[in-house]
Amino acid sequence: MRLRPVEDADLDVLFAHESDPEAAAMAGFPSRDRERFEAHWARLRSDESLVTRTVVADGRVAGNIGSWPDDGQQMLGYWIGREWWGRGVATRAVALVLEEVRVRPVRAHVAVHNVASVRVLEKCGFRREEEGEEELVLVLDD
Repeated sequence: MRLRPVEDADLDVLFAHESDPEAAAMAGFPSRDRERFEAHWARLRSDESLVTRTVVADGRVAGNIGSWPDDGQQMLGYWIGREWWGRGVATRAVALVLEEVRVRPVRAHVAVHNVASVRVLEKCGFRREEEGEEELVLVLDD
């Protein structure tokens, strides 16, 4: 498995991942229509201050991962296609991006019901910082 910059050819797969109703429900994040999706990715890819990577597993696009500054905090987010769930892809992707992103602390927001994603982050050293009714905030300090 590896991470690489997002390429034009990745966008169809990433759009399909985001359009998956089960994945969107798990993420607690509404899918974008194609126009908003394209605009979002054009903005991300044009900003060199952001770390935006395609997750490649077994030679195929498995998802995306990124880290960005937000209101004085470094954030982490990822979206792995459902066909890759439960195979260690998200855990490995988080570990790889954290080798590249050296800013600490790093925070990740996760839907409370997304137990698998919480487990991924905890395996990578994140701890629970805030717990709300719908969302958890996890932080990696070192």
